[in-house]
Amino acid sequence: MAALTDVLMITYNSPQHVRVSLPHLLSTCDEWTRVWLWHNGDDEETLAVTSELAEDPRVHRFHHSRENVRLTAPTNWLWTESDATYVSKVDDDCLPAHGWIERLRDAHDANPQFGAVGCWRFMEEDFLPDVAGKKIATYDGGHQLLRNHWVQGSGYLLPREMVTRQGPLRQGQSFTQYCLDLARRGAVNGWAYPFIREDNLDDPRSPNTLFKDDEDFRRRMPLTAQALGITSVADWARQEHESAVAVQRASLDLREYSGWRAKRRGARRRLEKLVRGRGSW
Repeated sequence: MAALTDVLMITYNSPQHVRVSLPHLLSTCDEWTRVWLWHNGDDEETLAVTSELAEDPRVHRFHHSRENVRLTAPTNWLWTESDATYVSKVDDDCLPAHGWIERLRDAHDANPQFGAVGCWRFMEEDFLPDVAGKKIATYDGGHQLLRNHWVQGSGYLLPREMVTRQGPLRQGQSFTQYCLDLARRGAVNGWAYPFIREDNLDDPRSPNTLFKDDEDFRRRMPLTAQALGITSVADWARQEHESAVAVQRASLDLREYSGWRAKRRGARRRLEKLVRGRGSW
């Protein structure tokens, strides 16, 4: 008997994504996996697609918030009301590979110290073996991780017991910050290796991306692109690559993410944004 797993998907104002991503997520669920759906806002087309698919027997709970409350409230809804062994979230623009739940669950079952362990959402050309190899470790059961103190907030698996001990997301706390807090408590985070792929439809290099040109990109611009001032497909593709390189180079020294070291890193990032013309002090 496998451990029960609850997976959250949050939908908002993107029927083109949901028509692809939600049926795909449901198709990856085994008999021990339940899907929780939270729809933000009143976009009629997206709500219609989500409501129809909410009738699927693999959907355990469905909630509609007329206000776009973004990510924190839905995540805490799952984390505080679930009784599953593991919790997860898959974004409505992501397609994790079939078998992702079983493989991550097997890794967790063999290694109780594992925290947030995820699928890899970057492209093959983003992987730097000489850099990442220094952070790849082998654990019980032969399971390997590309260690990092945080993973992205989609396509991960996390023991609900760790969430119960640490508490829900605080207002304004990112998933990255939450993962760092888990690591400070001794959790081992990272990406299963060899990688479990997660196709990110917001990556313009994906064969399934909706970003066909710059105009289309500006119309559907991801929140991170907005924050960075990125307005073209080419710049966004470069940013995706840079993000992949950054997490492979990221230090495993937790002291780097608090105190004066964290402030120094923040200042360096602001300077890099200025040099690229993507921000201001």
